[in-house]
Amino acid sequence: MTARPPIAMLAELTHRCPLSCPYCSNPLELARIDQEIDTETWKSVFRQAADLGVLQLHLSGGEPASRRDLVELVQAARDAGLYINLITSGIGLSERRLNELDAAGLDHIQLSLQGTDAEMADQIGGYKGGFKRKMQVAEWIKAIGFPLTLNAVLHRRNLHQLPRAIEMALEMGARRIEVATVQFHGWALKNRDTLMPTREQAREADTIVIEARARLRGKLVIDYVPADYHSDYPKRCMGGWGTTGLNVTPEGKVLPCHAAETIPHLVFDNVKETPLHKIWYEGSAFQAYRGTDWMQDPCKSCERKTVDFGGCRCQAMAIVGDANAVDPVCIKSPHHGALQVQADAHACAEGQDLIYRSAPGKPVPETVE
Repeated sequence: MTARPPIAMLAELTHRCPLSCPYCSNPLELARIDQEIDTETWKSVFRQAADLGVLQLHLSGGEPASRRDLVELVQAARDAGLYINLITSGIGLSERRLNELDAAGLDHIQLSLQGTDAEMADQIGGYKGGFKRKMQVAEWIKAIGFPLTLNAVLHRRNLHQLPRAIEMALEMGARRIEVATVQFHGWALKNRDTLMPTREQAREADTIVIEARARLRGKLVIDYVPADYHSDYPKRCMGGWGTTGLNVTPEGKVLPCHAAETIPHLVFDNVKETPLHKIWYEGSAFQAYRGTDWMQDPCKSCERKTVDFGGCRCQAMAIVGDANAVDPVCIKSPHHGALQVQADAHACAEGQDLIYRSAPGKPVPETVE
């Protein structure tokens, strides 16, 4: 398959974060501050991305606000002609810094929501006072006029708060809310017994989203990631492996998706050594599952093979132990029935404590001026 230019790039600026969310998609081995690529390298990566055809740049982490050069990086991305979205917990952002980001050319903010009240949000985020701070940051975002997406990650402990999360998006003046049922990669995989929603919760969430989309049409866009383990068909992960976007880790490794490092046989190029253009078009990790030639049956002969591209390779690796296997979420997978039983078992587990995401290096200050 001949690849088209990517549309988007996720720049994971750091793994440092004041929160310790137990569903974090960051790898279990987090990059330390001394492993992070420097300001000038990131600037070069942004220019290379624009030359490659990338239109949208998503600045993420960890918490990207823990980078003291964040404003400088936003300015560099603006100079490269990229549309810039900041994915943030809000912790570490002051009103002054938000105004500086606005002046530097930041286009959009995506604010995470761990719960709709302080008790839930602070418990899940592992940061006392985090919810209060987040609500203050949301007010500053609204006052400055940044286009806003509210990102609500939902799981068994907080799915009952979905209606309130939608209300909060409207109150904040958000244009969009991403209702993302937890995806079991990274730290979430260690917390399946605590975070796995019940089948009833998953169906109720489906109903709430359908009703809210109809009721709020023209007022609020609702993106929805349903509960994978309770579905009959997999999602089109990343729009198809190596077809739409790419991720750059804090150390400079370039990945086809955020969880790709969980597939042990893949080798990832680094922007410190190899041009981004060469990585995208020739990198072995991007070629591995690009298109449909890699597929085996039932995917190879399935009418859906160019709809979902076989589902998630990382999920197949996590559940089956084989990244080449059919995503077990798919009803055509020989592992689908066992997955359904496993999902129900995880959803019924009681008394499990959260395993919080570990922080690399020193904690991030509450506000970086």
